[in-house]
Amino acid sequence: MTAPLTIRAGDREREQTSNLLGQALAQGYLVLDEYETRLQATFAAHTTAELHELVADLPLDRIRRNDPARRQARQKAARRGVQIHLAAYLAMVVIVLTVWLAVGLTAGAWYFWPIWPILGAGIGVIGHAVPIRFAVPPVDVRRVRARSVLRELHSASTRPGPAARVWPACWSGDGRRSWR
Repeated sequence: MTAPLTIRAGDREREQTSNLLGQALAQGYLVLDEYETRLQATFAAHTTAELHELVADLPLDRIRRNDPARRQARQKAARRGVQIHLAAYLAMVVIVLTVWLAVGLTAGAWYFWPIWPILGAGIGVIGHAVPIRFAVPPVDVRRVRARSVLRELHSASTRPGPAARVWPACWSGDGRRSWR
């Protein structure tokens, strides 16, 4: 049997691994010293196998599930679902009122029967919109603590030392993708 091919790691893979490590730190799966060690090894890795070894013992499915970007995407999709539901409701209201007006003008029957489908469907729209609108994301104490640790770590990365040479420049907010 042949040996598996080693695939070179690029900046994108290193960045993804560093993001996973940062999320693991924020969620309490890593302590700060271990995070720094793994982060330095991430930017020193040459192959994807080395990168996989750095995150092999972490629960990646849980880390990705609790990712703030993923949570925000789910909330956006839920809001979009409410918007679609509301648009369909308004279209139904226009159709029902048009039928009522046409019947009233041609037959002279002016009983306002559209109130019943309008109220029934309105209850469904409200039942869909209220939980989405007033949902409060749970506050995780570990995440709040980890954010303060990351801020402290970021301020430490601007000082001269071995950690400052390894951190990507984009952490300082200037948007460059070069490494120090």
